[in-house]
Amino acid sequence: MDYRTAASTQVFAEVRGQVSPLQPSKQLGPLEKELMDVIWSGGPGNVRDIVCRAGRKLAYTTVMTTLTRLHKKGFLQCDTAYRAFVYSARFTEEEWKWGQARELVKGLLSGPDESRSLLLSCLIDAVGAHDDALLDELSEQIERKREELAQKNPDR
Repeated sequence: MDYRTAASTQVFAEVRGQVSPLQPSKQLGPLEKELMDVIWSGGPGNVRDIVCRAGRKLAYTTVMTTLTRLHKKGFLQCDTAYRAFVYSARFTEEEWKWGQARELVKGLLSGPDESRSLLLSCLIDAVGAHDDALLDELSEQIERKREELAQKNPDR
């Protein structure tokens, strides 16, 4: 299992019973993203900690409300310590970005066959124009995925 598969499995397992925060409907607004960046870079904290670590002056109640919403969306875990709520990220920023990219590509590939072929052709052209080594890596990843699928479904 490669890193991306392990990461997505972990993310989906952590939010079991909730709508996955990786779905397009669970995108982050500007303040939500800012506060997630504070937590991703500085680790868990209570509301006051996060207000202090934010790069600009924010009202305590604004941060508290936003953290509560992020918790309800499944982005944050909330624990109590000394009568204060301590918020921590349920997954890394890299896992979140990977999930967002995965959902985007999944949506693009859900169209008709001709649009999927066009999308793949454009992707290969863009990757090839950007970096030959990246094109080789794409080819290797395709081969690994084929082998993985062949092991899962030997009748294919």
